[in-house]
Amino acid sequence: MFLNKKAYTFFNDSQSEQFMTTGIIGLTAPPCKSTIALMEPDLSPMRINAAFRFACTPQVPCFNACCRDLNQMLTPYDILRLKNCLQMPSYRFLQDFTQQHDGPDSGLPIITLKPQDTIDLLCPFVTPAGCRVYPDRPASCRIYPLARAITRNRESGSVKAHFALLKEAHCCGHQQNGTQTVKQWIAYQELAEYNRHNDKLIETITLKNQHKPGPLDLISRQQFHLAMYDLDNFREKLLNGNWLSDMTLPEDLVQGALDDDLALLHIGYIWTATNIFNIAPSAAADLFGGDMPNR
Repeated sequence: MFLNKKAYTFFNDSQSEQFMTTGIIGLTAPPCKSTIALMEPDLSPMRINAAFRFACTPQVPCFNACCRDLNQMLTPYDILRLKNCLQMPSYRFLQDFTQQHDGPDSGLPIITLKPQDTIDLLCPFVTPAGCRVYPDRPASCRIYPLARAITRNRESGSVKAHFALLKEAHCCGHQQNGTQTVKQWIAYQELAEYNRHNDKLIETITLKNQHKPGPLDLISRQQFHLAMYDLDNFREKLLNGNWLSDMTLPEDLVQGALDDDLALLHIGYIWTATNIFNIAPSAAADLFGGDMPNR
């Protein structure tokens, strides 16, 4: 799902700094030509307990239509889940199923799914029966037809989630017999875990924009790609080098990262903030939490 500047403006307010977690502004690939007509969805604000009508099943006429015209960004947590679902090392998953771009605003490397064809631009995981990685599908698939943003109050630092309902011309799900609240949809789609991890990416983008605006140099882009996306090779660097020599982390977190991808990704966020964006190690640990991440 590609969300354009209209979506950004929809969520923005003068008291907050806001970044999208579904179609992140500044971390999104350029749209494919065939998606341009779909880039202006009907967006309606939704409160957490507001109800909306929507259902997606194989009986819906447009089933699998949203898996075409692919222009889908993957977050680090999306990649972690997908590569483990497919029982592949991260570098192999990235090579076989993704392509890399540079964010037009952030300059950060971004990863998008590689279509399985050049005509319909089908998702590589879609089948006539549906999604073959459904239990580990990306957050942007889970949350649809909602969009989510987080805002941080500039004065208090408090963070708040905001939601909108997207209605697109091709989607028949809004005419189906299924009604739920935003809160129920989040629970049904098991989004809480995804949101918690993906919000760390938003914090990372914020740090980058504040402390290192503009394009990154080649080495920094390669390091960001390694620590955020290519976790298995990042683990090898940690095991065989001195990459953590300037960081003081709990021993259980470091030991956990030897075989726990969540712990490793947690270290990746702290390492990126410290070594690429020049944040003090103690400040980075405070921001992301220095302990083992909750499962």
